[in-house]
Amino acid sequence: MKGGTSRCGLQSFLWCSSVQRPVKFALVGAIGVVVQLAALEALTGLGLHYLLATGVAVEAAVLHNFMWHQRFTWRDRGGSRLAETGIRLLRFHLSNGALSILGSLLLMRWFVGQFGMNVLVANLLTIAACSVGNFLASDRWVFLSPVQAAAKE
Repeated sequence: MKGGTSRCGLQSFLWCSSVQRPVKFALVGAIGVVVQLAALEALTGLGLHYLLATGVAVEAAVLHNFMWHQRFTWRDRGGSRLAETGIRLLRFHLSNGALSILGSLLLMRWFVGQFGMNVLVANLLTIAACSVGNFLASDRWVFLSPVQAAAKE
């Protein structure tokens, strides 16, 4: 480490400090995609309208992802007390949840309603479209370290 930056060898690239968090975020997100698609498939299979099913499926994935981001992706930033977790969950819903649900509903309406795209394929596209914004909101606002949170107050 020289001058405050870290250099990663090829072997340890995925766990280098500069890419570790985005890799963890993507891993949790990939599992969340499975949760979301399974819920969407089950709900539409039960006859629920694709937009209502999308909203419920996204919420299932949001709750899943929050729990794993708290315990895995941003574990180093503390905040395991009930009050801190509640504040983070509220922030997660206001940012990631809102972006994911609104973005998914709008894009699903466009992809499926306008273009007749397959519901699951359209859902994968909406997830990809929302993921960058979700990472930035999580890293910069939701999962602040106690020091960062105190500095923002």
